[in-house]
Amino acid sequence: MSDLDALKATILQEVADAADLDALERVRVSALGKKGRITAQMKQLGGMDPEARKAAGQQLNAIKDAIQEAIDARKAVLAEAEMQARLERETIDVSLPARPREIGHIHPISRTVEEMIAIFGEMNFEVAEGPHIEDDFHNFSALNIPPEHPARQEHDTFYLEARAHDGERKVLRTHTSPVQIRSMRTHAPPLRVIVPGRTFRSDDDATHSPMFHQIEGLVVDKHITFAHLKGTLIAFCRAFFGVDDLPVRFRPSYFPFTEPSAEVDIGCSKEGGQLKIGGGEDWLEILGCGMVHPKVLENCGIDPNEWQGYAFGMGIERVAMLKYGIPDLRTFFESDLRWLKHYGFLPVDIPAPVRGL
Repeated sequence: MSDLDALKATILQEVADAADLDALERVRVSALGKKGRITAQMKQLGGMDPEARKAAGQQLNAIKDAIQEAIDARKAVLAEAEMQARLERETIDVSLPARPREIGHIHPISRTVEEMIAIFGEMNFEVAEGPHIEDDFHNFSALNIPPEHPARQEHDTFYLEARAHDGERKVLRTHTSPVQIRSMRTHAPPLRVIVPGRTFRSDDDATHSPMFHQIEGLVVDKHITFAHLKGTLIAFCRAFFGVDDLPVRFRPSYFPFTEPSAEVDIGCSKEGGQLKIGGGEDWLEILGCGMVHPKVLENCGIDPNEWQGYAFGMGIERVAMLKYGIPDLRTFFESDLRWLKHYGFLPVDIPAPVRGL
């Protein structure tokens, strides 16, 4: 037999020098496999006399155990190193922001409401909401709308069945003004609110819908004048349409709940059959407004000799159609995904006066 101690030293050095698990496996096979060097030495034991075979067998077994122990230890070290390298190679930095993905589109109505809230929010308006089903007082009487007013007629208004115990007929609110009444009756002035929401009227064509959206504004404070109303609406129109020098004019009008009342027009051009908001010789009506009628203040328990206010309201669909070039009101409610992809907005595109609308 060759020098076993030298063989042991050589194999243990090969084990220590193995750079990875594959190299270590090759050392194991070359030493302990069927044709390995230690195995070859074990096969020579049969030709020895009993005493020499016993001594050599004990020495070979000890060497074999030492080599196997060294292989196991080296294997554990290499496996740990390989796992650490893999972890470093496949590390995911969870602190990174998520990559934005397009998930649907925001409806133009929702987008327009967000734009309006952002603009009026910069003017310190707060959002107020109310029920869709109203009683006669909040929808009509408190707003100084007389019993003979056309808005109360069946052909214009959706009435519910009369209640059995008192005969009162509830109504689907015809405007968001009842929320103004509720705000004035539940909150002491000063008040500064805007009211976006759904309204209902019995009408349906290219420019009217039985369900549509309005936004109204109400300010009640001391020493409020029509000049405050004009400044608010001019600033809103120029911010919403993105035209710094947008012409805005106020025309005398009539509403039961404001006095004096006015309708607001913005300058536009209709040359070549194309509508362009801004300069030009034409005008386009977009909203109604006025000073809150003293009787409306009295109906809400507010002294009109001490407090004054102004109110305004506009159709959200109408201004959305003007701003985004949508020709038919009915398409807002047809649930056509192709239309929404064309006119809709990405969820990450959030409007704000600072970032732009």
